[in-house]
Amino acid sequence: MGRWRDGTGTLSVLDGAGTAVPLEIAASYRARTRGLLGRDGIEGALLLTPASSVHTFRMRFAIDVAHLDRRLRVIAVRTMRPGRLGAIRPRARHVLEAEAGAMEAWGLRPGSRLAIAAGPAGQDLRT
Repeated sequence: MGRWRDGTGTLSVLDGAGTAVPLEIAASYRARTRGLLGRDGIEGALLLTPASSVHTFRMRFAIDVAHLDRRLRVIAVRTMRPGRLGAIRPRARHVLEAEAGAMEAWGLRPGSRLAIAAGPAGQDLRT
């Protein structure tokens, strides 16, 4: 399968509302560490990979968090307020973050399957 690289793309919930969601991919240590810190919001979603848990310390807004397995199937979804430490999900390989309420609007729930399309220049997001 390969490893993901930092970049952008489009996220689709295959069995949800069918909306194409702008996606940022944080695969490097530096990008994962920064995540959504210092932002006032996000349009779309942020995929942290590899990751099995997140925290919201020093964040400015509440987020929806979805834990994904290696096949991009949703294991769990929850909303986290700022200043919280999320549980570690042993089967999770990726974590998807978005503004609170966004994932419900996309139809994303446990068991949902996701698809990620290559970035705007058609680059491959995996090495």
